[in-house]
Amino acid sequence: MATPMRRTLVALHRATCSSLMNAEASLDLRHPLPLYLPVRTKKRYFIPPAVGMKGVKDANIEDRARKAGVAPRQQYFERPINIASTSGVFDPYIPPEGDARLSSLSKEGLKQRTEQIKQSAGSQLAIRKIKEHDPQFSTKSFAVQAQEIFIEAHTALTQFNKEKLHSLLTERCYPEMTRGNRYKTISWRFLESLEPPRVVHARCPDMISKGNLYGQVTVRMHSKQTLAIYDRFGRLMMGSEEQPRDVLEYLVIERHLIDPYGRWRLHGKIVPSWAPAKDPIIKTVLIPGPDLEPGEEFEALNHHVPKPEAVQWSK
Repeated sequence: MATPMRRTLVALHRATCSSLMNAEASLDLRHPLPLYLPVRTKKRYFIPPAVGMKGVKDANIEDRARKAGVAPRQQYFERPINIASTSGVFDPYIPPEGDARLSSLSKEGLKQRTEQIKQSAGSQLAIRKIKEHDPQFSTKSFAVQAQEIFIEAHTALTQFNKEKLHSLLTERCYPEMTRGNRYKTISWRFLESLEPPRVVHARCPDMISKGNLYGQVTVRMHSKQTLAIYDRFGRLMMGSEEQPRDVLEYLVIERHLIDPYGRWRLHGKIVPSWAPAKDPIIKTVLIPGPDLEPGEEFEALNHHVPKPEAVQWSK
């Protein structure tokens, strides 16, 4: 029964397909052809190496990139500059050894006197240029103003007032004064002036162009100060709050003379070659010891810390 039924259905299907094909031919119907659209895939920045080139490095990376069809990015070696201040001290002042305590009749005293005369001649010309842009400039009043800038800057440093520090320090002096002070506590006080401050050196250099002038004035300041620096654990690293010291400093104050809104700011210090070395910093170190249980005291154990053995480095 199933076989005759299947034969009947196959014959009926063939008859239906032939009748449909004859109808399409008589009506002139056409089926649409498939449409092919080019689609761009994701750009491949990494191209696998050729066979046999694994482990072989090309000497020139740019040539290798050009061969792969990748345009190498152009590199610009530029360094930003700031025209509000200079990057150093032009013709720095050379402090006399012993701070003019040598006799002018000795050989060393004559050399110092000759060097001072040469530097004073250039300072007079620089002061004239400074007065052309700052008519209120005076060597007597400026020394007191420089001392006030110094005191305000160090007071702001103890409080780490960034806004005030930027208004009192140049872009060169700011990182030098604030570097390494993030986790430290600074205690500084200005007690008195042992000698009145005075202007000892002045220069008026230009940068980038001929008329872009900067004024740099060196002020000698002899005062009594106290300084104490504590680490992040509150332990004293250097100095003392109770023991004042006599400090002789040569401050460099700078101003951009062309800028109508420019102001005198602390630019740096001149440290003479004959200055004594600074005191070493007291560092806090961890001494290895026994592991304490909760409730135990180190003093109760009477632990003896072994000393390192002496080593003979040379005979």
